[in-house]
Amino acid sequence: MNVITFASRKGGSGKSTLVAHLASLAERPGHHVLVIDADPQGSLKVWDELREAEVPVIVVAGSRSVGDAVKQARKDGYEWVFIDTPPNNSTPVVDAIKAATLVVVPTRPAVFDLAAVKDTIELARGAKKPYAVVINSAPPKREDVEAPAVVSARESLKDVKAPVWSGQITSRSALSLALAEGEGAREYQASSLAAQEIAKLWHALQRSVRAVHEG
Repeated sequence: MNVITFASRKGGSGKSTLVAHLASLAERPGHHVLVIDADPQGSLKVWDELREAEVPVIVVAGSRSVGDAVKQARKDGYEWVFIDTPPNNSTPVVDAIKAATLVVVPTRPAVFDLAAVKDTIELARGAKKPYAVVINSAPPKREDVEAPAVVSARESLKDVKAPVWSGQITSRSALSLALAEGEGAREYQASSLAAQEIAKLWHALQRSVRAVHEG
């Protein structure tokens, strides 16, 4: 079983959004996905209520701990587990990081967001868990050239020697419109640039998880 934990101390980094789009993409016949919503805001449960599809399954880590929910997922035979966490360094976040095969740290390319990333990186390093930073809600590229804010963010992350995904998730209306329909980007508009970027991120995460297992 593969567990991907999405963590960031900064609110609004896009953890729930990424989980929804990636989980709906990863779920397919023979490859079942469980989403553990450990964020008290419950954004993913709202999305789940809007969905017509019964998968991916979403559970709230409320009455039981994140660790217990992961153990149950293993018993139930899920291949992938995505954990959405609250924007802090609380016990559920620490537990979710400890349970992770890979920790994804989303960040917008802004100074306050980048400062918060470093706290989450320290948690992942302390738990000796592989992690990767994903630049989210980024300005669009111009002629395939990254915006200055994204370039600056990558330079800042070099200072802490953080692995950063080479792509970006651009701020696009299709991402929010899809969620409002209870869908993921691919379900909403498979040919959209938003869906293409989510797919590229998913392929990158799969490669990273394979590397973790092989290493």
